[in-house]
Amino acid sequence: MASLVGKRRDGRTYYYLVESARVAGKPRIIAQQYLGSGEELAARLSQAGPGEPTQTRHRAFGDLAAAWQVLQRLQVARLIDEQVGSRRGDAAASVGTYLALAALNRVVAPCSKLGFARWWQTTAGDRLVKLPVAALDHRRFWDAMDALQVKALRAAERAVAARMVEVFDLDLAGLVLDMTNFATFVDSDNQRNTIAARGHAKQKRFDLRLVGVGLVVTSDGGVPVLHHAYQGNRPDVTQFSAVIEELVACFGALARAADTLTVVYDAGCDSADGQAEVEASPLHFVGSLRPSDHPDLLAVAARRFHVVDAERFPGLTAFETRAVALGADRRVIVTHSPTFHQRQARGFEQTLAKARRQLAELQARLARGRTRRPRAAVEANIAQILKPRWLDRVIGWELTGSGPASLRLYWRTDPAARRRLEAEVFGKRLLFTDRQDWPLAEVVAAYRSQADVEAGFRQLKDPKVVSFSPMFHWTDHKIRVHVFYCVLALAVAHLLRRQAAQAGITLSVRELLSTLAGIQETVLLYQGQRGRPRARHVLTEMDPTQQRLYDLYGLDTYAPKR
Repeated sequence: MASLVGKRRDGRTYYYLVESARVAGKPRIIAQQYLGSGEELAARLSQAGPGEPTQTRHRAFGDLAAAWQVLQRLQVARLIDEQVGSRRGDAAASVGTYLALAALNRVVAPCSKLGFARWWQTTAGDRLVKLPVAALDHRRFWDAMDALQVKALRAAERAVAARMVEVFDLDLAGLVLDMTNFATFVDSDNQRNTIAARGHAKQKRFDLRLVGVGLVVTSDGGVPVLHHAYQGNRPDVTQFSAVIEELVACFGALARAADTLTVVYDAGCDSADGQAEVEASPLHFVGSLRPSDHPDLLAVAARRFHVVDAERFPGLTAFETRAVALGADRRVIVTHSPTFHQRQARGFEQTLAKARRQLAELQARLARGRTRRPRAAVEANIAQILKPRWLDRVIGWELTGSGPASLRLYWRTDPAARRRLEAEVFGKRLLFTDRQDWPLAEVVAAYRSQADVEAGFRQLKDPKVVSFSPMFHWTDHKIRVHVFYCVLALAVAHLLRRQAAQAGITLSVRELLSTLAGIQETVLLYQGQRGRPRARHVLTEMDPTQQRLYDLYGLDTYAPKR
């Protein structure tokens, strides 16, 4: 039974909430809680004075704690430290701890190392990792990055990947490989840097130096298990062998034992040498061929195409054959997708419209005699306009005259050629594989898992969460380490998404992290009559989805204790 009890001291009454019970047949006080003096109780009831908080502060919690629990389950800090070795006794934190924190920041709110300490103060991070403020100086992060040399970085990534497979029961039967590049702001005059170079910018930033990144992800959740950083001016095909070599080093033993690992890649990786390396390895493969290299397969009549699987792939048709490709006789599957056909048709129509405008402008300029360019220069101009693929099959032209003033251009679009192009090329893919026993639908499903790695690259180019940018590093080594913890951050995010999906919560990475970010910590500050203010930490109210995620990720481990 609870009751209010007042005790007199020095002429003042102090009140306690007392809980009584019978012990051995006699009434005893078994618990009591101090409530304060009469004045304090009156002030509290009037919602003023030391009984009420004078200030509040909100700190990020949900997304931070969820990402940190994955990093802890993977033992990232320990696995990195095992490769680096011990640090000096006066080091505030280990190399592994700093890189785990860098990955954590990339997941939640990517910022520079200079801004890390300011960001950390806005979070509940001090309850996850106990570090003095001085330990979060950007130079300490740089020291840690310098300590992780390339050989140790590779070994650490392999160890973390093995831990992912073990802890999260990842299925490695399907591994998807692709490459892209990222724009950087490395100065053009920076001579200490060779990995950032100008090349074919996939983000269309041709004015910036690029860093190339190859990625291998699981078809089970799109989780990265391997990356390869390379110079941004090198074509993807030149790096394919290096990625396959590292893939075999990581999972070759498993591939030999299980004979189930299949690597998937697109036509951008095709070369006879690269394909020979794949076939010399214990890996199986599903790839695609460049349609332009096999016009005979594109010319096959539509009547030979049959429905693949109406339920899994609505509208998709295909036929299977044998063909010589990349130096050997192979199982080849030609597919046609109405959806892909429509996308290509729309894209070609835009390209065609642009070429028509340019040709019309050139034709009008020549008709007015307003050019001083010789015939060869005008022909080069026309060739440049018709350079995009397939235009020269659809647009015919003739240039008459010899001198600049007499040059005249005549051109037309051939509707019949346009129809033949659509029937022959649009909507088709050419797949090849050494999986002779797989049904056609399984080959198609494996190739379509390319979407998993493409989604990973799109996520790394998202400036808000799990982002490659901003990157404020100017040396080859630091850039390589930066890529390492960015890919680690992507793995953490996709493991979180995979866990949620397995629990029936289907959200994108951004939606998931946004939902978790809504779980914040509120700090209530109470200022008494003297001394430092007292603080009480509570979590904000959660909606049903947030509560499910809170329970799923075990965030109560990191929640403030009541």
